[in-house]
Amino acid sequence: MALHAIDWQQPPPASCRGGAVTIGNFDGVHLGHAELVRQARRLAGEVGGPAVVLSFDPHPLQLLRPEKFLPLLTTPADRATLLEQLGADEVVLLRTAPELLRLSATDFFRRVLLDGLQLRALVEGEDFRFGHKRGGDVALLRSLCQGAGVRLEVIPPVRLDGAVVSSSRVRAALDRGDVTEAKRLLGRPYRLHGVVGTGQKRGKGLGFPTANLEPLFNFAPGEGVYAVRVPLGDRTWPGAANIGPNPTFAEHVRKVEVHLIGYDGDLHGQELAVDFLARLRDTKRFAGVAELREQLQRDVEQARSIATV
Repeated sequence: MALHAIDWQQPPPASCRGGAVTIGNFDGVHLGHAELVRQARRLAGEVGGPAVVLSFDPHPLQLLRPEKFLPLLTTPADRATLLEQLGADEVVLLRTAPELLRLSATDFFRRVLLDGLQLRALVEGEDFRFGHKRGGDVALLRSLCQGAGVRLEVIPPVRLDGAVVSSSRVRAALDRGDVTEAKRLLGRPYRLHGVVGTGQKRGKGLGFPTANLEPLFNFAPGEGVYAVRVPLGDRTWPGAANIGPNPTFAEHVRKVEVHLIGYDGDLHGQELAVDFLARLRDTKRFAGVAELREQLQRDVEQARSIATV
């Protein structure tokens, strides 16, 4: 699989042409996205071409309504890797530009899909919208595909517990700290990326050194203490993460701190990926350092039992 980040007017590589395409933001790469890729993979085999995922970077909302934009659930690199694991042969990221967003639905279909990707089949969900101001719907898409001799398959949404699986549903679960529910919707633990910065070093003084992640590259779960895993080099470390302020020390700034259980090394400046497995408890204020240390020991032991692989 290859990831191709190109201008929307730039011809895609030959390896991306003549296959089955599915289009979307694919933020989170959840179970609904997995079904789209699975169907594209099947159609690709039938038409004798590649299974292609067409996405956008940055997210169009960053240009259209930046005040409404929230951090993404997946980084572009993670998104491409996950899509490959699901069966995509090629991932094409169009660089989002005002000119691209001004294309009518018909022009987008003709210029990007027909002329560019030379698609032979297309897979989308029932609520798919495309083109300027989301003016194109599935009815228009069906008409355009019929006129161009392109196979179109429209699939129903994936549901879990009677409700549609969506990026917004994943985000809501994470926002309330329900990483177990997020895992069900994603089909894997939620992964947060950040760079290890310089903290207050209080954790080290308490016997539980932490990596303080700042900046973050995607959406952080809600406040709480979590059992996590951290892949680092050729090993994965069990860990405990705290998201929120530190009220015991009268600190009110929201931070992401990760303790790698058993790790003894300098992580400063490194990028870490943190997989969230379970929420252990709320953040709270303790009466003093001794009480906090005792609770941290319990947190670490509980996290170890959950996260040890």
